[in-house]
Amino acid sequence: MTRTLRNRLIGCGIALGIFGFDQWSKWLVTERLGIDRVGDAMELLPFFDLRFTRNFGVSLGMFEATSPEARWALVAVTALIALVVTVWMLRERLLGEIFGLALILGGALGNIRDRYDLGYVVDFADLHFGEFRPFLIFNVADAAITIGVVIILARAFLIRDNVDDLMDETAPSAAEKTS
Repeated sequence: MTRTLRNRLIGCGIALGIFGFDQWSKWLVTERLGIDRVGDAMELLPFFDLRFTRNFGVSLGMFEATSPEARWALVAVTALIALVVTVWMLRERLLGEIFGLALILGGALGNIRDRYDLGYVVDFADLHFGEFRPFLIFNVADAAITIGVVIILARAFLIRDNVDDLMDETAPSAAEKTS
């Protein structure tokens, strides 16, 4: 198995793991803990609560789906984005890029499933410092997407891959040249 194939398989595993963990955490909060109505909350730490909310929009609650047509349009658009991320991930060779894209893909799949099944995305993680909330209420999928985007941007702007390393990985070996 080549390093590139191994990295891509790891990426697929990470995406599936994020999807599974996201869905499990939403089940745990809504079914097992019974935090399933808007306003239901459970304090875990002085700065972190489980607080149920429904997100009918996309990032930061923008573009709310206020009709069935808008709901399915959001499902279609986010599914298309997930497909683009999948293709992008499967074209990458380096684990750094694949890792970031896998986080984005796993999170997107988790939120797509919610929107498909429920018509909204279940959010429950409420980080706060007194009344100050640096983020809206979020979920595992949202966190994975955010971390994945930060990784992709950081690698694009801050890390310069060694071109010689890439060339060595893709160039045929001396034995392959002679055969």
